[in-house]
Amino acid sequence: MFENKHSITLLFNASKVYDRNVIEGIGNYLQTSKVDWDLYLEEDFMTRLEHLDDWGGDGIIADFDNPEIQAALLKTKVPVVGVGGSYSDPADYPDVPYVATDNYQLANAAFQHLRQKGIERFAFYGAPVENSNRWAQEREKALIEITEKEGYECQVYRGHPVRPETWQYSIRRLADWLQSLPTPIGIVAVTDARARHLLQVCDHIGMLIPEKIAVIGIDDDDIARFLSRVSLSSVTQGCFDIGFQAAKLLHRILDGRKPPQKPILIAPAGVAERQSTDYKAIKDPHVMQAMHFIRQNACRGIKVDQVLDYVGISRSNLEQRFKEERGHSIHNEIHNEKLQKACTMLKKTDQPTAEIANICGYPSLQYMYAVFKKHFDKTPREYRDESKTPNHYPEDIVDTCN
Repeated sequence: MFENKHSITLLFNASKVYDRNVIEGIGNYLQTSKVDWDLYLEEDFMTRLEHLDDWGGDGIIADFDNPEIQAALLKTKVPVVGVGGSYSDPADYPDVPYVATDNYQLANAAFQHLRQKGIERFAFYGAPVENSNRWAQEREKALIEITEKEGYECQVYRGHPVRPETWQYSIRRLADWLQSLPTPIGIVAVTDARARHLLQVCDHIGMLIPEKIAVIGIDDDDIARFLSRVSLSSVTQGCFDIGFQAAKLLHRILDGRKPPQKPILIAPAGVAERQSTDYKAIKDPHVMQAMHFIRQNACRGIKVDQVLDYVGISRSNLEQRFKEERGHSIHNEIHNEKLQKACTMLKKTDQPTAEIANICGYPSLQYMYAVFKKHFDKTPREYRDESKTPNHYPEDIVDTCN
């Protein structure tokens, strides 16, 4: 049987991917537990605080990264569970039961990912110091601490707020900063939205990604990822688990049990690796140019001749350089890039195989079938089915594709 019904308010602004995923975790707890809650959430998923004092509910789960929400709940008489970022100083935590994304571990996951790629220069693109984004300063402090501990310097640029009237100025200043950096370098962006700024500016100024600048964001936000020509690597926050734990914590309080004295810290869920950090230590500038062109255009059906036209040297010259740097031919590089894209789409999307074949630049579905039979001894459909079995580890196939 269900327990007593409770009315619970969720104070989040679900225009943010973080908030949406937290809400999803809360919903999952409701579906998998015995609680019987009526959830109140504004119809447009935005938070309104004007009449909060008049509300007669039983509990609140709220985004405490928002200073207005936190201030509005200081005197509330119902149980509150706060959700937000972690702090290096314990005194900065609010005086309510609290579930936090671990900002130090987010920064560390991004750093370790870049370091494993062989990158030895690091930078951080953050956000202006404001009370509403204290989490950004925490991530900045964490990355500086981590890089110093590992014996590296970290260049920091906070940029400007995103406003229509100052956008062009902000982009020019970001371009100035990027052009002042030593390369190759890995940049951790405080969010995927800020990472997209980096990808756009690099495209405008001809800065090669990831050969000169490898970029990783935080959030794994589909919107930011699909708005850039170069797919963005990103640290996936444990937002779903945050929401689940917050709901579990409120359930515990409403059940008359004491909450934990310390904040519950949730580690990142992992790193979604994509093109923007597919860095390989390439010294030859001609090969670097060719690799950049192939990454951008392999799925458009390009041939070796188009790569040669872009780089501007003879075929024999570039082929020799490719063999020395990459260990295979230009044609194989194009082939590998297309195959990697097809592998990723089969694993992570439900798009029809015929559509994937077209997107990845194969002349026909039959041709893609032949490629998969040759490389994996299975059809694309079999590959997809196997990749989604519980005991399958995606990195195994990524390695095979390279």
